[in-house]
Amino acid sequence: MTEQHPHRFERGTDGPKVIVVGMDGSESSLRAAAYAGGLARRQRALLAVVYVQPVMAAGAALGAPVAGTTDEIAEDLVAQIREAAERVRGIFDVRWEFHTFRGDPYNGLVKAADELKADAVVVGASEQAGHRFVGSVAVRLVKAGRWPVTVVP
Repeated sequence: MTEQHPHRFERGTDGPKVIVVGMDGSESSLRAAAYAGGLARRQRALLAVVYVQPVMAAGAALGAPVAGTTDEIAEDLVAQIREAAERVRGIFDVRWEFHTFRGDPYNGLVKAADELKADAVVVGASEQAGHRFVGSVAVRLVKAGRWPVTVVP
């Protein structure tokens, strides 16, 4: 006679309930958001749109002094991402939240996925040539092996 065990819920086994998508305003991140929005709609999942605000050195960013304007740049990008997220929401009619984290993209997305209890993570493919050698955020997320990761070209 086999012993019966009560059913225990395991994250990810019933389809994703929380999908985290990383957005930075790039074309690939906008495509990732559209893809994640469709996935969230089909799965009736919550779409958590995450922007990781870079923490810049006090003296320079992008080769120019920006000590006083780093927050303005970030706020502008956040506003653009919110607008894009609102468009995705209108197209897909999906439940979504917008979150901002600070740090580098990889650690920010890991923190977001952990705190939001993500079942899946969606990111756009890196548009930076150097990532072929160093490793993109997407590759690092896959290697972390903590969630299913979808990379959208």
